[in-house]
Amino acid sequence: MIIKEWPLTERPRERLMTLGAQQLSTAELLAIVLGQGGQGCHVVDVARQLLNQFDGLRGIFSANLKTLCQIAHLGPAKYCQLQATAELGRRYLLETLPQRQGIHHSRDAQRFMMAQLQDYQQEVFAALFLDNKHRIIQFEKLFYGTINYANVYPREVIKRALHHNAATLIVAHNHPSGVPEPSQDDQHITRALKKALALVDVTLLDHLVIGDCEAISLAERGWL
Repeated sequence: MIIKEWPLTERPRERLMTLGAQQLSTAELLAIVLGQGGQGCHVVDVARQLLNQFDGLRGIFSANLKTLCQIAHLGPAKYCQLQATAELGRRYLLETLPQRQGIHHSRDAQRFMMAQLQDYQQEVFAALFLDNKHRIIQFEKLFYGTINYANVYPREVIKRALHHNAATLIVAHNHPSGVPEPSQDDQHITRALKKALALVDVTLLDHLVIGDCEAISLAERGWL
């Protein structure tokens, strides 16, 4: 039976409009994003298969086009729909940060940085540029590296800070291994960044190391 032949009370879109998105299962919400299934398979079944094959939404959203096409038999259009949904979620999370009041708790920045960086299979170094009241000016991913290293150039960080007229900033990078324990290199680049930024009167508030659903603050470790 195709989904259009289901009773109205069982169709995902109708259930969402009647009950609200919070009452739908993850498979139903994913089915609404996908829109339609494949030949001989309705979209809710496709959504359930995706969740099983990729072990949840994180696996689906972090899969590349080739993997989705080969394993899940989805085309480029569905891949784009999924990626757009994931990116909207990340941008929504940025808007939920306390922009007017400023970021005064490390956990706010940690939650945002984890959503942005934890699923990369390579090291990515990013920065939140803030004003003198710790209100967000801009977020940027600055450097991309390998599976276990990313070159970070303080000069480029300074250029971007001056471009945004930032007074303070929080930087972060991920560990693709999932273990966020800072390395000696992490400590070294933190000290180098703090010293370099101070020369242009910009304060480094924190350096976060992002793992799998966990983050470590170097400021909280007393290394800033």
